[in-house]
Amino acid sequence: MQTLSPAALVRRRTAVILIGILLTGAAPIPDAAVWAWPIAPPRTVLRPFEAPATPYSAGHRGIDLAAMPGTTILAPAAGIVYFAGRVVDRDVITIEHEGGFLASFEPVLSELAAGDTVTAGQVIGTVDRGGHCANSCLHFGVRLNGEYLSPLMMLGEVPRAVLLPLD
Repeated sequence: MQTLSPAALVRRRTAVILIGILLTGAAPIPDAAVWAWPIAPPRTVLRPFEAPATPYSAGHRGIDLAAMPGTTILAPAAGIVYFAGRVVDRDVITIEHEGGFLASFEPVLSELAAGDTVTAGQVIGTVDRGGHCANSCLHFGVRLNGEYLSPLMMLGEVPRAVLLPLD
């Protein structure tokens, strides 16, 4: 029996999730042009998405974008505010988008409340102080059916995977 490295396990798990989505008819990953960046240029990814090897393993379940407090945050696509409130020590806003995708942003100051409708490009808040970055940043996460995905996939920044045989 072959032992796989943690990186290989993550790749295999991601492939299985994507194949499951395709075979079950669940919401597909949208085309590259569907979502827009939540902040204006210039954009710098301070920390990339790092898929955990298991649901409870360490990882980075989103991307951190360089952004100073007060930076305007835009809805990447139309949707409905799923959650807006405090989680531990920071305010978070989560928007449910077509296909069941959830996009979360933190730390954020927002006047929006759960149930509010947002349009693509609408201001949903501003970056607040705090969060987990040494310097100020906006954390942007995406989930589908409880599984975290790289937000870059939704922005057209990650090429689609090509499945190859294991041999």
